[in-house]
Order: sequence, then C-alpha cells, then structure tokens
Amino acid sequence: MNKQYYVKDNKFIIKYNDKEYVIPKPFTNCYFGAEPTKEMTVGNRFNDENHQQYAKLPAFAVAIYDTIIGAEQTEDYDTMQKGLDWFSRNFTKEYMALLD
Repeated sequence: MNKQYYVKDNKFIIKYNDKEYVIPKPFTNCYFGAEPTKEMTVGNRFNDENHQQYAKLPAFAVAIYDTIIGAEQTEDYDTMQKGLDWFSRNFTKEYMALLD
C-alpha cells in the first residue's frame, strides 16, 4: 500500500499529487482526518453575493487553513504567520483565493 504520509529526518511529510509537502511545527499537531489527501472545497470567509472565491484543497491543507484562522482569532500571530508563509509557498493559487 502506498502511504500518504511518513516521517523522514524528523520531518512529517505528506504525499499529494506526486509532490511531497513538509508539514512544519506546530501544524504537525493538526488533525488531518482519516484521509489527509481527500480533496475538499473551501470558500473565502468574506464571500458575499457580489464576490465569490473558492479553492479545492487536500484535507491536510484545510486543517492548516483552519489553524491559521483560529490563530488569528486568538491573536497568536506567530502561528498565524508561520501558516501563511507555508500556505503561500505550497498552495499559492489557493492562498490568493482564501487568505490574501
């Protein structure tokens, strides 16, 4: 069976669409679900009737997205920035739709 995730050199790595994503701390503590690569659609939280943006993401990226939003709400700006940096490097198009 082809595993979707593994640990190498003390780094948590998830395979998705023939690419390997290194998950940095503290996001290694996120719950990625039973199927971390299952695709999900997320809407921009500021969508309204005049402006609609959506992005399709794997579950592990949705968990990191949710953590970014939670960190913003609790004013944990260090975690928020780490998440934004990771997201903008790994899912640039989706970052632009959801977080920019």
